[in-house]
Amino acid sequence: MCGIVGYTGPRQAYPVIIKGLKRLEYRGYDSSGVALWRNHKIDLYKKKGKVADLEEIMIGKDVSSNLGIGHTRWATHGEPSDRNAHPHLSASGRFAMIHNGIIENYAQIKNELVKKGYNFLSDTDTEVLLNFVEDIQKNNNCSLEEALRIALKRVSGAYCILLIDSEDPETIIAARKGSPLVIGIGKGEHFLASDASPFIEYTKEVVYVNDYELAIVKPDELILKNLGNEKITPYVQKLDMELAAIEKGGYDHFMLKEIFEQPSTIYDCLRGRLDAAAGMIRMSGISENIDKLINAPRIIIIACGTSWHAGLVAEYIIEELCRIPVEVEYASEFRYRNPIVHPGDVIIAISQSGETADTLVALEKAKENGAFIFGVVNAVGSSIARISHAGAYTHAGPEIGVASTKAFTGQLAVLMMMALKIAQEKNTISKERYQMLLNELADVPEKVDAILKNATLIKDIAETYKDAKDFLFLGRGYSFPVALEGALKLKEISYIHAEGYPAAEMKHGPIALVDAKLPVVFIATSDSYHEKIVSNMQEIKARKGRIISIITDGDSVTPTLSNHHFTIPPANELIAPILNVIPLQLLAYYIGVLRGVDVDKPRNLAKSVTVE
Repeated sequence: MCGIVGYTGPRQAYPVIIKGLKRLEYRGYDSSGVALWRNHKIDLYKKKGKVADLEEIMIGKDVSSNLGIGHTRWATHGEPSDRNAHPHLSASGRFAMIHNGIIENYAQIKNELVKKGYNFLSDTDTEVLLNFVEDIQKNNNCSLEEALRIALKRVSGAYCILLIDSEDPETIIAARKGSPLVIGIGKGEHFLASDASPFIEYTKEVVYVNDYELAIVKPDELILKNLGNEKITPYVQKLDMELAAIEKGGYDHFMLKEIFEQPSTIYDCLRGRLDAAAGMIRMSGISENIDKLINAPRIIIIACGTSWHAGLVAEYIIEELCRIPVEVEYASEFRYRNPIVHPGDVIIAISQSGETADTLVALEKAKENGAFIFGVVNAVGSSIARISHAGAYTHAGPEIGVASTKAFTGQLAVLMMMALKIAQEKNTISKERYQMLLNELADVPEKVDAILKNATLIKDIAETYKDAKDFLFLGRGYSFPVALEGALKLKEISYIHAEGYPAAEMKHGPIALVDAKLPVVFIATSDSYHEKIVSNMQEIKARKGRIISIITDGDSVTPTLSNHHFTIPPANELIAPILNVIPLQLLAYYIGVLRGVDVDKPRNLAKSVTVE
């Protein structure tokens, strides 16, 4: 969601902050702003639109300052506008704040402040919180740190807050609950941000701030405290991220770069874990908790969006190989139901960012009920990684494009290895089948590379269908979740309405949509459902639907039913989803580009959904 950046130290703050905001554009936003400490006052600059629009209004202004905070806003309270953009100034002008999250009881606090004579210049919950802090500070004659601590005990909701004081030229005070905050530690300087990308070229030493912690940050000092005012020793970690990982590297878009990175990211995911020659999978998070996993009465997978689709694939695989009942839940629904969770149940949480608000709350509920939490995340040090009892990183590297691509295939690779390891330990898979699937999984990076070498064929298909109003994506078995993912990608990236459906369910409604204008994408690779999917294709063809098929190399039947087809290398049906999704990612990308969409930052979307 919103992106935050802060700096205190000897450098000029504005260039650091503005570059950092550009690095955070992938999170999704509609306005941006900067607050800089200059000559015992706070200068505020903010603008609706892109960071480039903010830069334009800054031309010619004196922005010299060694302390500042910046923000990209994704609107929750109040429409996107200059006045609702962050940062906000307190009523007196002494304090400035940026905030990622939602203050749920802001209306009650605002009414109290209005009765005291406060006026508000925006519609945001952030301005309410800021003036609440200032009111506490004035009435109690206390420090800003203490006022914030008191305020946060009163508010409910999620937040990551950065505060500066016109009377203090060096200090940023920060706090978090439910929204990410990482602090970069330099030599005589500190950086604060939603993730490490804004400051990766300056330092690789970081501290991840936990929920209910407050940070007092000066150029040469970092103090962490809890809301009870007790000091906490910061845990400093070393990043392995490189600057090149968050740059386009010659590609037109981050999304295209990340699609083409998948041979290497999947290899990195498998490396050190999968040894097909030795017939072994080494995953410490699995091995150290194997009794909990093989004796689980059931597994509940919790996720959102693309990660939910990965969970659906995992449901099919785990039930097939491990013979453990699996349920796949939307985190946003799970958290508000009264789900039946027992001690011994295993919860697998899947999230690229590791910060998805709904997933975090769902995990807290499940943990309270005694479930064992296993996290599958990409972002090292993220909240889900920390709340989980155990887990596995996907090692996909930073994913900047809003639409998930390489993170999805990394999730599938991790979940496949998990299932194989559990099945081997549980003796629910034969040695021959286990070894065959190990070999197939080891071959995936090479096969993905072969698919990508034919990407121009997908570009040609995209040219044909770029003006379509609707798409239908159909698959059966392991390919059904891939159909859902293909439809989601197209919606996200091209703004074309698309639906994913089990092919067998087509006759129960969606077939009414079929006419000569409707493109229907079939995931029709060779598997145990192949004859059935061919029958479904014939039903669409009989109604003059336009068929695009993803097929296995060597298939001579399916092309005769298709207007266009794209072949992928042969693969076992349990492994095939990792391959089948690649052409669908490319199709969405090329159609989006041809329609003039900003495919890296599609409208209304955020990379990490850290609020409800």
